[in-house]
Amino acid sequence: MSHCRDSIKKLLPKTYERKRVAHEIFATMAFFRALIPKMEKYVYNDGATKNLMSLSGTVPVIYNEKTYHIPICLWLEESYPQTAPMCYVKPTRDMVIIRGQYVSSGGEVTLPYLEDWKAGECDLLSLVQVMIGIFGECPPLAMRPIPESEQTSCSMQFRKQAEIHETDDGSSYMSLLNEDGQLFQQENETNC
Repeated sequence: MSHCRDSIKKLLPKTYERKRVAHEIFATMAFFRALIPKMEKYVYNDGATKNLMSLSGTVPVIYNEKTYHIPICLWLEESYPQTAPMCYVKPTRDMVIIRGQYVSSGGEVTLPYLEDWKAGECDLLSLVQVMIGIFGECPPLAMRPIPESEQTSCSMQFRKQAEIHETDDGSSYMSLLNEDGQLFQQENETNC
C-alpha cells in the first residue's frame, strides 16, 4: 500500500505538497479504483499550458436505479490543497455534455463544495463523493443520439444485403447476399 503512495509521490514535482497530495490521491483511489493519477499538460483559458497532476477515470453514478460510469478529470495546481481542484466531465465520442447548474457546455464542473473550498476541511475523496451525489440528481452526460439519416442508411444497407423468406408453415428465415447479389455461403457450409 505504501509503495503505491510512494509511486504517486514520485510523480509529483517538488512544487507540490507531495506527502499530503499523494496521501489524498491514494485515499481517493482506494475507493474509486478507476481513477488514475498522471502528470499532464493542462491548457488554461488564455492558452497558457502547464504540467499539472490530474486524477482521471470514471466514477459510478446511480441515476434512476441504474449505475452509469461517468468519466471525470480533476486537475490539481501546485497550490493544492490551498486552492480547489479544477474539475471536468470528459465525455467519450458517444456522449454529449448536458449543460446545467453545475456543468458548463465545456464540461467544467462548478459546485458549491469547490466554491467554498477550505484547505484542511475539504479533500479529493469528499469532492468525488459530492460530485457523484450531484450527478445522480442532475446527470452531466447523455449518450449521443444517432442521427436518423445514419439509422436509415444502416437499415437500408441491411435490407439490401439480407432477404427474409417465409415458409409454408409460417416460420421465416433470413439469407444474406454477397455484393454481387448471390447467396452468401462460407466454405464447408451446408444448407440444411
